[in-house]
Amino acid sequence: MAYNCVEIDAPPAAVFAVLVDPRTYPRWLIGAHEIRSIDADWPQPGSHFHHRVGVGPFTIPDSSKVLELTPGERLRLAVRARPLISAVATFTIIGDERHTLVTLEEEPAQRLVGNLVRPVMDPITHVRNQRSLRKLVEVVRSRALPAGPGPSARLEHGDGGVEARHAHPARPR
Repeated sequence: MAYNCVEIDAPPAAVFAVLVDPRTYPRWLIGAHEIRSIDADWPQPGSHFHHRVGVGPFTIPDSSKVLELTPGERLRLAVRARPLISAVATFTIIGDERHTLVTLEEEPAQRLVGNLVRPVMDPITHVRNQRSLRKLVEVVRSRALPAGPGPSARLEHGDGGVEARHAHPARPR
């Protein structure tokens, strides 16, 4: 299982609002390119959002499904990029009115397959999710906080190490 964690200087409600809004995913989730549609009952368990995922110009259509929702605390998704990837991503948040700790745990949906590919995929997934959480800080800031210095973030690595970061607004490309 790939485990990542980030502390964001924003209230939990602001962070959770981004996590349950699939339209934000292309802005912060590495590999998400386009949200094609969102079920009317999103984010209720069993609902889907349909997307394009991939690397660079190579994308495929697929969908993600809500497996579990505890409003303001936990979002568990079945994520796919068929035919190769099927995983479960669990976002958990805790915090107070000023700070939120977000954890992201991602593991293969099929245990047998997961056990075979884990030595290769876990480190790749960990790096991807670490980069995604860094971008999440920027998106939360742009949606929830007034203009000014960006929020700080503390990234916890799966190996127990912690890295302090200060998020900066996205630079023009």
